[in-house]
Amino acid sequence: MASNLQASGQDLDTIFIREIDLRARFGIYGLYTVGNNSYGELGDGTTVDKSSPVQVGSLTNWAKIACGYYHTAAVKTDGTLWTFGLNNYGQLGNGTTAHKSSPVQVGTLTNWAQVAGGHYHTAAVKTDGTLWTVGYNAQGQLGNGTTVSKSSPVQVGSLTNWSQIACGVHHTAAVKTDGTLWTFGLNNYGQLGIGTTVSKLSPVQVGTLTNWAQVAGGFYHTAAVKTDGTLWTFGRNFYGQLSDGTIVDKSSPVQVGSLTNWKQVASGYYHIAAVKTDGTLWTFGLNNYGQLGDGTAVNKSSPVQVGSLTNWAQVAGGGYYTAAVKTDGTLWTCGYNVQGQLGDGTTVRKSSPVQVGSLTNWAKIACGVYHTAALRL
Repeated sequence: MASNLQASGQDLDTIFIREIDLRARFGIYGLYTVGNNSYGELGDGTTVDKSSPVQVGSLTNWAKIACGYYHTAAVKTDGTLWTFGLNNYGQLGNGTTAHKSSPVQVGTLTNWAQVAGGHYHTAAVKTDGTLWTVGYNAQGQLGNGTTVSKSSPVQVGSLTNWSQIACGVHHTAAVKTDGTLWTFGLNNYGQLGIGTTVSKLSPVQVGTLTNWAQVAGGFYHTAAVKTDGTLWTFGRNFYGQLSDGTIVDKSSPVQVGSLTNWKQVASGYYHIAAVKTDGTLWTFGLNNYGQLGDGTAVNKSSPVQVGSLTNWAQVAGGGYYTAAVKTDGTLWTCGYNVQGQLGDGTTVRKSSPVQVGSLTNWAKIACGVYHTAALRL
């Protein structure tokens, strides 16, 4: 649901993100969570929901974050991988199926580079370019050729050129260093983008192109940005989340308009949000709780701009809500808020972005279905 930012270009937003990444190497990120906490997915040692951000421990060496359905995963600057929350299928990767309300380390290795969270599974890439998955596997979303769930990470094949990873509900998508796009898992709506609706237990290539830059996984859909700045979607489209002007499912990638200035994309349950190189924020799809942030509750099958500002840096999509960070370090959210996942101290939904507190040192954001995780300087 939340994927790590893979920006390109030399615009101010990119420079901001790279500067933040450099600071992270020196261990000055704190991890904060908010929203639903039924299984300890906020990592604060309790199972009490929070409507304002709480810090996970006191350490400030967090580097990457991801949220699944009811679990959270994060990588530290020392390359260790940590998880907490729901663990019914072993998605925390610690060899058990016991839920955890505080971070637990996944093994002892120190070469984890990035992580992504699905409904009941987790995927991660190591610094050596290998891809690893853990958790629920009934649809083959672990990509290891079986449908057997795993409570400890298993390697996906033997290749060492995986670059970026994203998880949908029951499917996984990944980009290699050669720019190819690969998917595996559930494919009932064509969310694997391979021209069929047949599920796959091992990675399959999406077309033959080698210019994919970043991918994001939604409920039953996938979105991706190419190196040429074009935006593509495939999978379920009942609410117009593919933004091709229809509500017809697509099993192969379709381009969103003809623009070539898309920078980063994120997927929620049935909606998509994306940032352009000019710093504008755009959304489309289901809008029943105001998750598109355009001040309405009307679904959109084509992109709509969120306000008129040009200082959006990164966006993330949750169950029925959206969160985004601006270049000034402020954090903004909109949409469903019954569990307090918007972090504004209330449980009232919002159809336009509201600022989370007044701090200006937020750096990265990730969304689960009903909870949010963020890194702060």
